[in-house]
Amino acid sequence: MADIMFAGIGGQGVLTAGKILIEIAAENGKNVCWTSEYSAEMRGGISLCRVVISDEEIGSPYPDVLDVLCCMTEDAYDQYSCQVRPGGTVIINRSLFSERDFPEEVQVYGVDAMEIAAEAGSPRGLNLVMLGAMIRATEMIDKDQFADTLNEYFEKKGKGDPKNLRCFALGYEKTVKM
Repeated sequence: MADIMFAGIGGQGVLTAGKILIEIAAENGKNVCWTSEYSAEMRGGISLCRVVISDEEIGSPYPDVLDVLCCMTEDAYDQYSCQVRPGGTVIINRSLFSERDFPEEVQVYGVDAMEIAAEAGSPRGLNLVMLGAMIRATEMIDKDQFADTLNEYFEKKGKGDPKNLRCFALGYEKTVKM
């Protein structure tokens, strides 16, 4: 089982990242659950979603502790990092983080998500870069399997674009352990 949170601000694709992850996990035979929270503002307000992925039945969509935290902003890290279990994984968008120290009891991975999305020609693909970083850091789902299902996800929505896969692939490739 994996208890995951994506957190950031509205407009960064936080909720969409969670929805993509649960669809791909479900396509790969996992049980999934997704819950979201967001402020009244459409863009710029706090946005987060919790994702639970399991081989077994899911008891609660609201985990007490997180296995994985994907932070699109430094404020999200400051607010939610205390919920990550010792030995858990944190993925940060280094584009929006200042220099800082991280606790030794969690594994921290960083990716320059905004720059990578721009490099891929899709500035709105920040969330796909973060998904690539998360898959790299956790190895939760095979990279190629995830990419294939990601492509299918966008094609079903009529939004097939090679830039989507490029964002994911670059996020995977350019993630570093902090």
